[in-house]
Amino acid sequence: MKIALAQLNYIVSHFDYNKGLIIDAINKAKANKADLIVFSEMSVCGYMPHDLLEQHDFIVRCQNYITEIAQHCNGIAAIVGAPTINKSAKGKKLFNSACFISNGKIQEIRNKTLLPTYDIFDEYRYFEPNDKFEILEYNGTRIALTICEDLWDKQPIAYVQAKGQLYKNSPMEQLIKQKPDIIINIAASPFSYNQGKVRRQVLRENAIKYNLPLIYVNQVGGNTELIFDGDSKAINSKGEVVCQLPVFESDIQIIDTAKLNSTTPIPAVDEDNYIPRIHKALITGIKDYFTKMGFKTATLGLSGGIDSAVVVALAAEALGAENVRVLLMPSKYSSDHSVNDAVELAQNLGIKYDTVPIQPIVDSFELSLTKVFEGMEPDVTEENIQARVRGTLMMAMSNKYRNILFNTSNKSEAAVGYSTMYGDMNGAFSVLGDVYKTDVFKLARYINRNGEIIPENSIIKPPSAELRPNQKDSDSLPDYDLLDAILFQYIEQKMSESEIIEMGYNEAVVRKTLRLVNINEYKRFQTPPILRVSSKAFGFGRRMPLVAKY
Repeated sequence: MKIALAQLNYIVSHFDYNKGLIIDAINKAKANKADLIVFSEMSVCGYMPHDLLEQHDFIVRCQNYITEIAQHCNGIAAIVGAPTINKSAKGKKLFNSACFISNGKIQEIRNKTLLPTYDIFDEYRYFEPNDKFEILEYNGTRIALTICEDLWDKQPIAYVQAKGQLYKNSPMEQLIKQKPDIIINIAASPFSYNQGKVRRQVLRENAIKYNLPLIYVNQVGGNTELIFDGDSKAINSKGEVVCQLPVFESDIQIIDTAKLNSTTPIPAVDEDNYIPRIHKALITGIKDYFTKMGFKTATLGLSGGIDSAVVVALAAEALGAENVRVLLMPSKYSSDHSVNDAVELAQNLGIKYDTVPIQPIVDSFELSLTKVFEGMEPDVTEENIQARVRGTLMMAMSNKYRNILFNTSNKSEAAVGYSTMYGDMNGAFSVLGDVYKTDVFKLARYINRNGEIIPENSIIKPPSAELRPNQKDSDSLPDYDLLDAILFQYIEQKMSESEIIEMGYNEAVVRKTLRLVNINEYKRFQTPPILRVSSKAFGFGRRMPLVAKY
């Protein structure tokens, strides 16, 4: 049987657009003599619609559009992901389903069994888990049709940070009893920089365990903070990847199931060098956020530091230099080389820049507060006034020129609260909020891989907020190599304070770092959407109480 893998970029709730993508792919697959075309999880409505699933009209539209798509399935069958109605009086009102369509109508429906509720996932909020296991038969081929997590019942220990089996049930253990010929898995599996390696491992292990070929179809593109890398593939019964669709690109490829075991395997890519993958993910996330929201132009404050330099370089690559405008806002503490570095970067990228010195504005603020602050020594208050003046100016630029303001804070700063509310925390979209400072430097080097774009001085100089004389980040924080290592153990690995100390880290540094993380949750609660590139990003996937005794 010839099966088409359709790896496409959907827009949540944009039914006409998604329908057009799906029908166009069906027609292409039909023209290339495919017997079956497979689309990803929730492809009709996009993943994840969240509480739109609670709206009756939304579900009705899903059903209507599936019916329209079915009319194009003559001479070819399709598997399309969609929410469907649970007709039972018990349980949640919906299923997360795979609709099998042929001869112009939905012939059968298979529902998702394992509904993830960890990290960014909250599917049990909306869906009833499947409890009926049936093979799908088409053209003499018996198909074990599964949906994403249904093949992840035994996840790698390092991935889930839990011992033993994550789920009590295994859908494939039930389906294998019915002697299928092939496994098809439709997914909406978001990107993280280590996800590809884990995903490949899980899929290969399933193919080997059940001695069956496996077809895996994922979506691509950015949906707010979630980025989907695709990475769809076909694996033969020996666990060898024999068809691999490109990451972060829409694509349709056709495989012949009769030839899977005789096809030359595709070697695994280098999974250790994760910076190129993060770079491509961030470009995809920026581009799709703007495209899908109907935005055109962006702005940010360019300081001459590494964070704003990396963000503006990514923005120019994703949106085009002509669509990016930056503001330089030097104060009396800004070094000449920082200003020069910012100007050089703007010129290297070919973007428009303006300069508005902030010192007169800061002086007017301080003058207005003279009587209120009488007898008090200058402290972080005056430093934050500078950041908030810059934040106000950036919002003015955003309003006047209708540019979307990028936030430039990195994950290290966000973790320990090294940022100013209503100042450098301003922005509609956070590009680096899930990238540690040590990786920001690596990204800068990668951006410069074919020649200097970001000035070398911005990369090698000691990081500084430049809000007081001779200020350096290391005055307030541990060196970033040490800080990021501790943060990684606490945030991604979910290690406790005592466990991190037992690993050999300095006790005082660990206690200080974790205290900063915990007491700054209220700041992170107010941050803009953060592009997720790790297994544990701030935001929807990490829900911590604001008021708690840590």
